Amino acid sequence: MLPSHQRQEEVLTKITSVYTLIVDINSQVALFRDMLIHVGQSKDCPELREKIRKIRFSLVEACRHTSSLILPQIRTAVSEGIVTDNPHLVLLFYLSQLFLRELIKSYRLVQVIPMDMSGYYENRAGPSNLGNVISQILLCKQITPDFNQEELCSINKDSQEIAHLLAEMQEFMPQQEIYLERNAALTGDDTNGPWPAKRRRNSLYKNMGLLCCVSRPNYL
Repeated sequence: MLPSHQRQEEVLTKITSVYTLIVDINSQVALFRDMLIHVGQSKDCPELREKIRKIRFSLVEACRHTSSLILPQIRTAVSEGIVTDNPHLVLLFYLSQLFLRELIKSYRLVQVIPMDMSGYYENRAGPSNLGNVISQILLCKQITPDFNQEELCSINKDSQEIAHLLAEMQEFMPQQEIYLERNAALTGDDTNGPWPAKRRRNSLYKNMGLLCCVSRPNYL
């Protein structure tokens, strides 16, 4: 067993690490939102779409990693009968909610305002097109990859992962925080009081019906 002072140092290091990650996620969510504002505007271009794609990947990984640092210790405390009120969990929950909403918006933007990315990826390393390469060999003909369709599938996958993380975090959210996020914020319904546990979880997935994918992505 580690000495008490060493355990305290490890706890402080983890807290500092989580704090840094959450600050970074906050900045990235704001940047992601700002980039989406330019979609369809004069600044919209293949380079912008690629930046949006990269920051989306980075945010999903950051949310996943940060939750993996926070949730285990909360689960341990709850299993031992300790009531926890973790401010990092609350911040990550609301940031992930904001990110999910922006993901849903980005899905619709790609649908309504597609971008021709074929020239952009022509002479540089881009998404893996292994599926297209195999199809070209089997069919003996050139297949142009549908980057917009692949992007929709990728956004769909990321949205489902963030929704799953939110559902996990929701179970450990402090009760008083429930009043800060009314059902109307996620579903458009005007209700009073806290959400029932099952209703809260279902509301996270209600918008996932907006995200559909007609073909399997070739890069994720």
